[in-house]
Amino acid sequence: MKKVICFIFCFCLFVPLVKAEELISDLAPNSKSSILMDANSGTILYKKNEHEKLAPASMTKVMSMLLIMEAIDNGSLSLEDEVLVSENASSMGGSQVYLQAGETYQVKELLKGIAVASGNDAVVAMAEKISGTVEEFVNLMNKRASELGAVNTHFVNPHGLDAEDHYTTAYDMALMAKELLKHPTILEYTSIYEDYLQKKDGSSIWLVNTNKLVRFYDGVDGLKTGFTATAGYCLTATAKKDNLRVISVVMGAETSDQRTSDTTSLLNYSFNTYKNHIILTTKESLGIKRVENGVEEQVDIVLTNDYVKLLKQTDPKPNVSFNIKVDSLIAPIKKGDVVGSAEVVDEAGNVIDTLDVTVSKDIEKASWWQMFLKNLKHVTAGQILIK
Repeated sequence: MKKVICFIFCFCLFVPLVKAEELISDLAPNSKSSILMDANSGTILYKKNEHEKLAPASMTKVMSMLLIMEAIDNGSLSLEDEVLVSENASSMGGSQVYLQAGETYQVKELLKGIAVASGNDAVVAMAEKISGTVEEFVNLMNKRASELGAVNTHFVNPHGLDAEDHYTTAYDMALMAKELLKHPTILEYTSIYEDYLQKKDGSSIWLVNTNKLVRFYDGVDGLKTGFTATAGYCLTATAKKDNLRVISVVMGAETSDQRTSDTTSLLNYSFNTYKNHIILTTKESLGIKRVENGVEEQVDIVLTNDYVKLLKQTDPKPNVSFNIKVDSLIAPIKKGDVVGSAEVVDEAGNVIDTLDVTVSKDIEKASWWQMFLKNLKHVTAGQILIK
C-alpha cells in the first residue's frame, strides 16, 4: 500500500489577495482595447474592452512563434535545421526580409527575421517547414489557441495581413504571450533591437526591431508589434524588473506613438504598483522522505518551481504554511519528477494554492549488492532495512 507523509512547513508570513479589479483611470486612452497581466500568475492588473474582437495584424506572429518554439522544444525541429524558401513564401507582401525562392536558411535565421523585422515571408517559410502547408499550420494555430482558452480568436494566416474572419482580443493575445514566455529562448530574438540577416548572395539585410521599447524602455525584451489599415497600431509587449514580469497588450491605436505611449503607461503602472515576492525557492527543503530501494535512503522534498506571490508594493510581508503530501518513494527517481503536492495555507487555514513537489536530486536504484551491504549494515546495528 502507498504511504502518505505530511510535513508542515510554516512561515511568519501572510498572503493577501491582490484586488485586480479595483477602479483605476484609463491607462491606455488611445487604444480600442488593452490589458495588463502578471506573466507568472496570469492575474489581470488592468483591462479595457479586453474581449473585443479586433484585427491583430502582425501580433498574429506571437502564435506562430509559439508553434515554432514548441516544435523546437519537443525535438521535432532544431534551430540549425535548414528551411527551403518556397515561391509562395517569397511572394508575401507587407513587412518582409526579402527571401528568394530556392534559398535555404537555418531556423534560427528565419526566427530572427520574424521576431525582429516581422518578416511575412519568413513566417510563411516556417509554417511550411513545420506543417507542410500554410493551411495546415493555420489549423494548428487555431487548435492551439482553443487549448489555451483563447476562445475569441480565429486565424486565417500565420502573418496577420488583413483578411476576413481573422481576429483576436487583447485578453487572448495575453494568454498566447504568457504561453510563449514559457520558452525563454524566444526572448533572445525578440530582445534584439538591430541585427543583420546574411543573404545567400553575400549581401545582408539590416533588421531593426519594430518594437522600439526594446531599446527605449528598461526591462522590455519582447514581444510583437502589429499594424495594418484595419488593425491600426497594436503591440503585445513584455517587460521584467526585479521578480516581476508583466505582459501588456494594446490594440487599435491610431499612431505608432500612441501605442508606445499606452504601452509605457501600462508598464509604468505595473512596476510602480506591484511586486512579486518569492516565498519559497526550489532550493529550500520542505522535509525529508525515505526512499525505498535507492542508493540513498532518504531525500529532501522541494517545490518543482519557486513559489511566487503577486503583491501590492504597499502590502505587508506574507505569512503562509505548507502542508506536504508525498506518496511512498521508490527508486529510481529523477529530480523534476512530480512526487506529491504542497497545499499553501494562509493564517485563517484556507488553502490558497496547491503546488507540485519533487525530490532535490536524482536517486538511482540500488544494485542487489548495494542492498545486501545496506541490509548487512542495518542488521549489524540491530535493524533490518524494510522495503
